[in-house]
Amino acid sequence: MKESKLKAKPEQTDWKKKLTPEQYHILREKGTEKPFSGKLLYNIENGTYVCAACGTELFSSETKFDAGCGWPSFSDVIKDRVVLQEDHSFGMKRTEVICKKCGGHLGHLFDDGPQPTGLRYCINSVSLGFKKKR
Repeated sequence: MKESKLKAKPEQTDWKKKLTPEQYHILREKGTEKPFSGKLLYNIENGTYVCAACGTELFSSETKFDAGCGWPSFSDVIKDRVVLQEDHSFGMKRTEVICKKCGGHLGHLFDDGPQPTGLRYCINSVSLGFKKKR
């Protein structure tokens, strides 16, 4: 897996005013929501999942699947919309998924997803918004 560097500086936004306390904790402080608690976990509508902080389109509903892990999971990302970065927090080696535009923490990437990618983008529901396809 190729690791990307965050190229753009995060927007100079007063995130505490723009985001809810839970969104701020997850997106800006790299927190995690409780499993099976997210409002988008069971969403089956057609559309696009966007960054809750900046609105960047990140995932198509066509790549969403039920991984049974408690967080929305996707097998692929919209090209060039995220940055992947090594994460060694909590004594684990993981790959963090970050919004390329605003630098918000979205979740983590694992290599146990369905084919053809074999990837599972495990994303905090709080980090996402949803635009229903019309």
